[in-house]
Amino acid sequence: MKNNSDNSKRLLVVGGGGFIGGFIAAESLRRGYETYVAVRESTSRKYLTDPELHFVVLDYDDEASLARELRAALPEGERWDYIIYNLGATKCVNFADFNRINYLYLCNFTEALRQAGMIPDRFLYMSSLSALGPGDEKTYSPLTSRSIPQPNTRYGVSKIKAETCLETCADIPWTIFRPTGVYGPHERDYLMMIESIDRHLDFGVGYRKQMLTFIYVEDLVNAMFDAMVSPATLKKKYIISEPRAYSQSEFRRIVARALGGKWVIPLRLPLWMAYVASVAAEKWGTLKGQPSTLNRDKFKIMKQRNWDCDVSDAVADFGFRCRFPLEEGIRRTVEAYLDGKRKAGEGHGK
Repeated sequence: MKNNSDNSKRLLVVGGGGFIGGFIAAESLRRGYETYVAVRESTSRKYLTDPELHFVVLDYDDEASLARELRAALPEGERWDYIIYNLGATKCVNFADFNRINYLYLCNFTEALRQAGMIPDRFLYMSSLSALGPGDEKTYSPLTSRSIPQPNTRYGVSKIKAETCLETCADIPWTIFRPTGVYGPHERDYLMMIESIDRHLDFGVGYRKQMLTFIYVEDLVNAMFDAMVSPATLKKKYIISEPRAYSQSEFRRIVARALGGKWVIPLRLPLWMAYVASVAAEKWGTLKGQPSTLNRDKFKIMKQRNWDCDVSDAVADFGFRCRFPLEEGIRRTVEAYLDGKRKAGEGHGK
């Protein structure tokens, strides 16, 4: 068995190849954890280049294979102290893939942990604010951890099903995070908005007031590690967000300032036009065999007017705080965007 008399702990990051996963792995190493990253054969390792990382290649479609692969990753009788489960799909060509990847893969993974005898001290699952569905659009009262889930997207339904799967696992010491919109360097969806504002255009949907919430990726990742080791968070769910909401115009002004004071023309699309564009983009993506960023699920998310949320439970239970309010987080994100743009320009000039 592993000797835990020292301060070294083992952490497995499941779903480490994406935007958030790279930050989780980096923070894990920074905190001194022996860090393992679970990936599929096809997973990009672009943001997983540190030689201290250990990789585990998994097939999530089969419980028995998963159990064998997990057992083979460590010496016999040993396990990971903590697991952060960050695997998931946010857009799919076939909507049925949301259920397969976001729900069934989690069920398979927890059963494989059980078969392998490798249940950790804490299992932190990355869900989404979309699991709760639309907020109150009359009084604009914030979503809370006690809000009754009413997801209105296939993505949100798959996430609430995954949460329910965990809740039925009496032997899994879970904690669930429901982050709002996560942004930062390397994230693609917000990058598209920044690129548009850089071109002097800001597209919005609908004419009613919309309140948006954000969380900078480093704040989210720090919250994961703080919650993971707190006894107060066992079998609890937390909304993770900067504790204030912004209007579309505030977001636009913050990005424009970070870009050096860009002048921007705000364009508002009526909801019906945005819906038509979403359907068309989705069908085009299906024809190409590639998931489209704009689709019917995304339309429902863009249509939602109130993303305000209450994070007081996270503050009380594990001292959650945001070190990067939107102004600073966008400054860092834009800085990375401009650096990438400069390097791309240099590459074309060679």
